[in-house]
Amino acid sequence: MAGAGQKGSKHMETVLKRAAGALPHNTPAFDVAAIRRDFPILHTTVHGKPLVYLDNAATSQKPQAVLDAISRYYSETNANIHRGLYHLSEEATKAYDDARHKVMAFLNARLKCEIVFTRGATESINLVAQTYGREHVKAGDEILITHMEHHSNIVPWQMLCREKGARLRVAPVTDTGELDMDAFRRMITDRTRLVALTYVSNALGTVNPVGELVRIAHGNGVRVLVDGAQAVPHLPIDLLDIGCDFFVCSGHKMFGPTGIGILYGRAELLEDMPPYQSGGDMILSVRFDETTFNSLPHKFEAGTPNIAGAIGLGAAIDYVNQLGMERIAAHEAGLLQYGTEVLRSVKGVRIIGNAAHKASVLSFVMDAAHPHDIGQILDEEGVAVRAGHHCAQPLMERFDVPATARASLAFYNTKEELDVFGKALERVNEVFG
Repeated sequence: MAGAGQKGSKHMETVLKRAAGALPHNTPAFDVAAIRRDFPILHTTVHGKPLVYLDNAATSQKPQAVLDAISRYYSETNANIHRGLYHLSEEATKAYDDARHKVMAFLNARLKCEIVFTRGATESINLVAQTYGREHVKAGDEILITHMEHHSNIVPWQMLCREKGARLRVAPVTDTGELDMDAFRRMITDRTRLVALTYVSNALGTVNPVGELVRIAHGNGVRVLVDGAQAVPHLPIDLLDIGCDFFVCSGHKMFGPTGIGILYGRAELLEDMPPYQSGGDMILSVRFDETTFNSLPHKFEAGTPNIAGAIGLGAAIDYVNQLGMERIAAHEAGLLQYGTEVLRSVKGVRIIGNAAHKASVLSFVMDAAHPHDIGQILDEEGVAVRAGHHCAQPLMERFDVPATARASLAFYNTKEELDVFGKALERVNEVFG
């Protein structure tokens, strides 16, 4: 397992190097204007002004190719899957199964059966907590998370620990918003049964060195779940290099539809885990005295799945693959640097989260106004940002702020939009200063 972790560390270095702009000289230009034409919603207006959408960490917008794929399914091949012997069902089944293969390739997982479709990253985490967690966490054991986790990667473990009499431990973050690596190492003990941590912080943008963290945990015999919800839209993912045991993400943050998510798990672990829910399609046979469960991944996909969601997610993966994740990362690195400069030029702004390695998130507070007021003024200027605790209340407490305003970027954003964002912040100072 140590070898996988070392590869993960090298992978992280490669990602960050490329994201910093070190792409080959023959890399095609990133035509943002052409890309924006693929997203109908980006051409709408808000309060009579062009929409500047900077809330991509909450959900991303959808290209026409995704909208078309969903519409085509419902218009031309709508049928239930894995059951019908007629043409429509066979076509729907093929499209659904093809989407799973696309996810496997996109994440570089070993096997298609290691990809489980869920409703989102939150359900994926809960699935692991209620199956693997219940089987392996006992009284006196420990689960280690970090201070920068989203609530969805806190509360399920909190509930499991309460149920089992285990202890939830929290690795601290530094004043710059980076994980305290020395503390992380010290906090893994012979009682640690699982580490659950985010790849990219939704509230800070911090990119954690997940390969190295996996290596540390595996060196102590501890399994690792990585929350990749904020990483998959921005960074190339290679699960074989990262080496984690579980990986979760959501379709709607990676330009796909809502209501579809992914759980990756090592096949040998998934095989030993009991079903999360029961019903149709997760069984091979049912008698009143005994039920035989289906093979992977169907054992964890009870009932009629979100067929259109999976197909839409597959279309989203096709779309970003055409653009190239390394090119996306490089473009967004430039946007992040420019956006940081814009924020620093505005009077009274303080950025929350200044890690050396960040991805596409700018959280900040202003002397003049509460984040909610900032969000309202920006909305009047057509700029959509998130204001609040971002489902990371413990992290807000760590930085002694009730909330932040958060601008989060995607590959379809532009420097011109960030200029509009900066001017809107100047208006906040005018109104409240």
